[in-house]
Amino acid sequence: MTGYFHSVRLETKKCKGCTNCIRRCPTEAIRVREGRACIIVERCIDCGECIRVCPNKAKTAVSDSYEKLAAFQYRIALPAPALYGQFKGEYTVGQIDGALLQLGFDDVFEVAYAADLITAATQEYVAEVGTPRPLISQACPAVVSLIQVRFPLLLPHLIPIDSPMNAAARLAKDQAVAKGYARADTGAFFITPCPAKITAVRQPQQHFTNYVDGVLSIQEVYGDLLQVLKSGVTQLRVTASGAGINWGGAGGEAAAMGNDVATLTVDGIHNVIGILEEVEMGHLKEIDYLECQACTGGCVGGALTVVNQNLARMYLKKLAAADGVPEKGQQGTALLERYNRFGIKKNIRPRQPFSLDEDVAKAISKLDLLERTLESLPGLDCGSCGAPTCRALAEDIVRGLSSETDCVFKLREKVSNLARKVMELASLVPPSMGGVRETKNEGNGEADNEID
Repeated sequence: MTGYFHSVRLETKKCKGCTNCIRRCPTEAIRVREGRACIIVERCIDCGECIRVCPNKAKTAVSDSYEKLAAFQYRIALPAPALYGQFKGEYTVGQIDGALLQLGFDDVFEVAYAADLITAATQEYVAEVGTPRPLISQACPAVVSLIQVRFPLLLPHLIPIDSPMNAAARLAKDQAVAKGYARADTGAFFITPCPAKITAVRQPQQHFTNYVDGVLSIQEVYGDLLQVLKSGVTQLRVTASGAGINWGGAGGEAAAMGNDVATLTVDGIHNVIGILEEVEMGHLKEIDYLECQACTGGCVGGALTVVNQNLARMYLKKLAAADGVPEKGQQGTALLERYNRFGIKKNIRPRQPFSLDEDVAKAISKLDLLERTLESLPGLDCGSCGAPTCRALAEDIVRGLSSETDCVFKLREKVSNLARKVMELASLVPPSMGGVRETKNEGNGEADNEID
């Protein structure tokens, strides 16, 4: 994969070069140059951290719009479980599904039901596979990208089972074909809480088959859904269990795995990095299943949601426990067999690694220069240079993308040295202007002052 698509975009005119984004980016994918932020595409994982922290709303996520629905005769909505937590618990899951039918969709397939199936498949996989440990869920595409960029040695820890989003689209389209609709005329549209899932659809992992045709953000559909719900809708039958619905909040995946599996949940991309560092060092082997969520609070904390993630998690749990939601049981055994437990045959590959030079000898030489450059920098990681850390600046200097004087401390040092030299020069007076110079007496070696 040589090119990268990213749903996270920068609106240059809004950017004021405040450096908030470079401090929070987990992969050091952002620099500020000439007063504007810029994104290093091979490092970006579309986690949405920059969208959250930008005070000027200069970072956005590019999703599809309702107009894309017109390209398909039969349109299926795939609501993320996080969507149900956006309405203060005032409406049931069935009502929210029903409201989607009035926004131009012909059918609704709950991603939470696909989460039930993925849970069952994962339980079997964890029980069958002994190593490595811990096994890591692939449900969060931002975490998968993070591992590709920063922790490639942990790629074998990823569970080779498809995401609920893609599994739901596959199931929904097959059901539509069974009803008599042509596959080419059937469109599956995911309602997403985060930009990473947009990228996962637009540019799926190599060797992956993508079944989702479009992605609408929760922010885009929320207002329209709320108006429809207030006017009254027909309630659809809920197919997902409470456990599947709870996948929308941090800890939902792990809870669905049951008490027989040793699980650990970590949410928030920087917290995830800390745990993955532990795993990389060979720790946490006593954990069977590691649930990693890039967004704080899980998907309900996604950058494209509306409600505060703490409130959304509370509302989601309330809906999951409501009457009419099926009990978690043996989910879709026949479907699991039919779809080969939604297994992924090919392993995910690491992103193109960071390289100082394609020539190995030159790369080693540049690495030595990088270390020496880093030693000369103050090590404060202040971000004033437009890079997140002094090491990142040293890398940019060695690659010819920055100069040492981009560091304000090195610039001040050079300016101070220059000022001192200017003062020394200013104190000198040429002999023709009556300056005094020292000469040595050849007889006794003593210095005499001569006036020109």
